[in-house]
Amino acid sequence: MAIRTYAVLLRGINVGGHKKVPMAELRTLLEGLGHGGVRTYLQSGNAVLTADHGDDESLAAEVRAAIEGRFGFAVDVLVRDHAYLKAVADACPFPAVDLEAKQLHVTYFSGPVDAARFVSVEQRAFLPEEFRLGDRALYLYAPDGLGRSKLAEQLARPGLTKGLIATTRNWNTVTRLAEMTRV
Repeated sequence: MAIRTYAVLLRGINVGGHKKVPMAELRTLLEGLGHGGVRTYLQSGNAVLTADHGDDESLAAEVRAAIEGRFGFAVDVLVRDHAYLKAVADACPFPAVDLEAKQLHVTYFSGPVDAARFVSVEQRAFLPEEFRLGDRALYLYAPDGLGRSKLAEQLARPGLTKGLIATTRNWNTVTRLAEMTRV
């Protein structure tokens, strides 16, 4: 198998005082699994690595098990390759170049999502905030930022994401991870 570059997205670490994973230790852990080119981005659970084995799902399971073994708690993990990350960035339905990074977010999902899953969310009630669906992704336009977004609160309800891993990144991180995974 050829060597491929992947982004590793950890959900819910280093926020709110729970589930601390120091990035230096994460890099060492990933290198210990035999991965090359390991780099981290920010403190919020983003890493890039190269692998000559596995696929998105098997690599995510490998990283998940290693984190639990090393740190003693479970963390949801998504792994995505450059082609996927670039496709998500390129397919953005909002005018990203005209927006501040804090206004645009992507929620990555572990599996496909369709409009039926979100039918209970009345988008008009949250305007000017909006969301659109993509390939295992949800694009959120929140003009006042994610922290003040009422629509983001609705979209994060457990019933809407049931059975899926979901993790959100701002637009700067979305584009940076696409760049970092480019070979």
